[in-house]
Amino acid sequence: MTTQTGGCQCGAVRFRCEVEAETASICHCRMCQKAFGSFYAPLVHTRGGTLVWTKAEPKRFRSSSYASRGFCAECGTPLTYETAEAVSIAIGALDDPGAVPPLVQDGVEGKIAYVDWLHLLAGRVTEEDPEFAAVAATIVSHQHPDAPSSGET
Repeated sequence: MTTQTGGCQCGAVRFRCEVEAETASICHCRMCQKAFGSFYAPLVHTRGGTLVWTKAEPKRFRSSSYASRGFCAECGTPLTYETAEAVSIAIGALDDPGAVPPLVQDGVEGKIAYVDWLHLLAGRVTEEDPEFAAVAATIVSHQHPDAPSSGET
């Protein structure tokens, strides 16, 4: 178990919880793809009773008869996958997402074929993109900063 903090992009919703790192996964099902607007959803279970909303609570959408999905009503950041058995947090919403690597892939029947070769694509640093370099230098972020490594209270 490890205590983690996190929240949405705009900072309207913040949380603290203990995560069960051994449950970290990515889900490829179509429902998760749509909920995250992405190829898959990276999730980790919270330890029962440890999730505390330290700044507001997410809005929830009942995506199926089995689960609800929590998200920030202000900026739309996906935050939770909630069932009667467990609450999972979006790994990307953690202040230190690198501390919770996925260990399994679920819903692989919905996996988009090209996901398996994305790591082969050429990579570039944002500021080194010649068409974007001038713009990148002028961007002012309005994103809420991650909490310091010592965590939030």
